[in-house]
Amino acid sequence: MTKRALISVSDKNGILEFAKELVALGYEVLSTGGTKSLLQQNNVPVTAVDEVTNFPEILDGRVKTLNPMIHGGLLGKFDEPSHVAQMNEHGIRPIEIVCVNLYPFVETISKPDVSWDDAIENIDIGGPTMLRSAAKNHDYVTVIVDANDYSAVLEELKADGKTTLATRRRLAAKVFRHTAAYDSYISNHLSNAIGEEFPENMTLTYELKQTLRYGENPHQKAAFYAKRLGSDFSIAYATQLHGKELSYNNIQDANAALQIVKEFEMPAAVAVKHMNPCGVGTGETIEEAFNKAYEADSTSIFGGIIALNKEVDKATAEKLSGIFLEIIIAPSFTSEALEILTQKKNIRLLTIDFTQEKQDQFNVVAVEGGLLVQEPDRFGFKDATIQVVTDREPTEEEWEALKLGWAVVKHVKSNAIVVTDKQMTLGVGAGQMNRVGAAKIAFEQAGEKAQGAALASDAFFPMGDTVEAAAKAGIKAIIQPGGSIKDQESIDAANKYGIAMVFTGVRHFKH
Repeated sequence: MTKRALISVSDKNGILEFAKELVALGYEVLSTGGTKSLLQQNNVPVTAVDEVTNFPEILDGRVKTLNPMIHGGLLGKFDEPSHVAQMNEHGIRPIEIVCVNLYPFVETISKPDVSWDDAIENIDIGGPTMLRSAAKNHDYVTVIVDANDYSAVLEELKADGKTTLATRRRLAAKVFRHTAAYDSYISNHLSNAIGEEFPENMTLTYELKQTLRYGENPHQKAAFYAKRLGSDFSIAYATQLHGKELSYNNIQDANAALQIVKEFEMPAAVAVKHMNPCGVGTGETIEEAFNKAYEADSTSIFGGIIALNKEVDKATAEKLSGIFLEIIIAPSFTSEALEILTQKKNIRLLTIDFTQEKQDQFNVVAVEGGLLVQEPDRFGFKDATIQVVTDREPTEEEWEALKLGWAVVKHVKSNAIVVTDKQMTLGVGAGQMNRVGAAKIAFEQAGEKAQGAALASDAFFPMGDTVEAAAKAGIKAIIQPGGSIKDQESIDAANKYGIAMVFTGVRHFKH
């Protein structure tokens, strides 16, 4: 008896050639809808599914393959006597090959004006059902969901008349990954549409972007996955213009640099090492901003990642090319800048569309055995309830320094202290077990530049010792959340030394 293959695809790439090869190998091809029409138009012999089911497509095509004549042929065990007997009794023939992919649900919901009804109508029911049936019965059925697998299947069919069990298992596993991802997109879209922030089950879907040479260390395997509907304003959607592929640590650091530079509208440059900023600068031009970032820490910037929020011009490129850098991220590079920077073989040049506003709704962090999910920390200076708690108010220049420090400190690992003037960071104390320790690191880095500078703290001062240390370093303005039971101790110390201190009411812990 002629073997059967069922083909019904929304992605028509390669399907004509695949179907023709199956026919040449003696298969009867079953199909429906647009796929059937395409095959007929190209003179590929095809049998309509309703000829097999003896039942017409109904409900605007919602029901066409959901029929025992199809699913009996997909799920029956071809060598199980009782199954064979029942299939013969009901006139059900086996279907040995299933080639199906699904309604373009993801493409539909990617449209900015997609309606609820459009999304619902693009939820495939028959396709996933056929795929799951065939994949479950992979001991007998070869199921294909990816056009990239057509050639391998044909090669085995031509060589042996059938596919190997190993191939059928591999393809079945791919099918279940595919349908799981498809259902995940549906459930997440519907949950978001009705405002369900933290559902009882969270299923996240990511697509492999690249395998990495190794993880944080050479003995760790790693890969980079991207969210298909994730933030466009992200490293996952960056375009690499030059240089070798990104490493695990490159991606982490590049993401950290990008998140910081997003804080600024004026020209800004951010240098990052080990996910902490070592220098942040602003200016009237991107060249001036980079000069300030370099000046902030000309030692740590060596081997670092630079993110800039304006186009890199020739003058800035010349400065950048004089330093060993791993990555430069920018909205664009002029042709002169590219000519200069591409002379460096290994430097990675990335562009990201800074006009994109789409950002991820939640941050997800893996812990052993689970996930932590939270909103990104997008709370900025303009969102804060600013309260000057000292006798002296900040000067205009100090206000600018405080705003800069507050924008940067939330991106520094806690406990975090950042010392700034109105254009650049002067000292960064990151990831210390106590706040005074973080402050001492920042003051040591700032040195004499701390005289008259501003200090930003990611969380409140538990006592007045940090203010005392700040006064000795020459700090003249402080911004911090406030909220400690010993706030008054810090306020009194600030008043004693003539320091202006501002409370924001919001902390910025970052672990």
